[in-house]
Amino acid sequence: MAAMDKLKIAIIVLNYKGLEDTLSCLDSLRRIKRNNFNIEIIVVDNGSGDGSKEALSNFRDIRLIALEKNLGYSGGNNVGIKEAIKRNSNYLLILNNDTLVDPNLLTELVNGAKMGDIISPKIYFAAGYEFHKNRYKKSDLGKVIWYAGGKIDWENVMGIHIGVDEVDNGQFANRMEIDYATGACMFVKREVFEKIGFFNEKYFLYLEDMDFCVRAKRAGFKIVFGPQAIIWHKNASSSGGSGSRIQDYYITRNRLLFSFKYAKLRTKLAVFRQVLTSVASLSKRQALIDFITFNFGKGSLKL
Repeated sequence: MAAMDKLKIAIIVLNYKGLEDTLSCLDSLRRIKRNNFNIEIIVVDNGSGDGSKEALSNFRDIRLIALEKNLGYSGGNNVGIKEAIKRNSNYLLILNNDTLVDPNLLTELVNGAKMGDIISPKIYFAAGYEFHKNRYKKSDLGKVIWYAGGKIDWENVMGIHIGVDEVDNGQFANRMEIDYATGACMFVKREVFEKIGFFNEKYFLYLEDMDFCVRAKRAGFKIVFGPQAIIWHKNASSSGGSGSRIQDYYITRNRLLFSFKYAKLRTKLAVFRQVLTSVASLSKRQALIDFITFNFGKGSLKL
């Protein structure tokens, strides 16, 4: 590995019809403490077709990759990851475009990388994007936890965000090993991609981060929560918000995919029965049909 003062870090930001969020994210990245890191920002426009490509092409401090069609979270990020590896980055920061970063983010992620191979920061809801908007005092906003580490509930095949909805009073201040790093922000040593490959493009959107982390753990890599690194997240803004039909469809289909790949037989059957009882919902019915007919990737949902 390169010496600390020569670390090359690629920051990969995926844009899909979210130019306003992407510009805000890039603005926050411009204020990041660079130390002696060699930092390159790679923005992948995921076939937005809404003028994003043209607007982003005006910025000289980013490397823009404009795709002709939407390859989803997994496919779009994979394009950026492959470009970063080709350009000899030591670390790759996969970052949602609907996030804002603390200036010390990279410094703290690199510190956390002394303990692990995939590092995830503490993530707060961006002020005004909390699940329960009336629960908090004004002084709490910006300190409400969206993610303080991830664990997998294998009985129900769900990813759980530790600390979600809690106001941060220092209760999640220690680095610790976790089950998975959220795809909203994960800091990954290039060796992980070189050994296990990239995001599984069958998922398209949602649960590809859990799949990636399960594969990484099985290959012997360590995943660590680094609470000194901080970002703020405008929750699910890229997919229409929490509970949208897009989120409903992909989480349902991909939960089945993840279950049948990794879970015990009893759990596979339980998840399948659970989805079967919810087919009154059009998006869940589409998800089940697509799972049964192996229609993965983008699937049949019209975006």
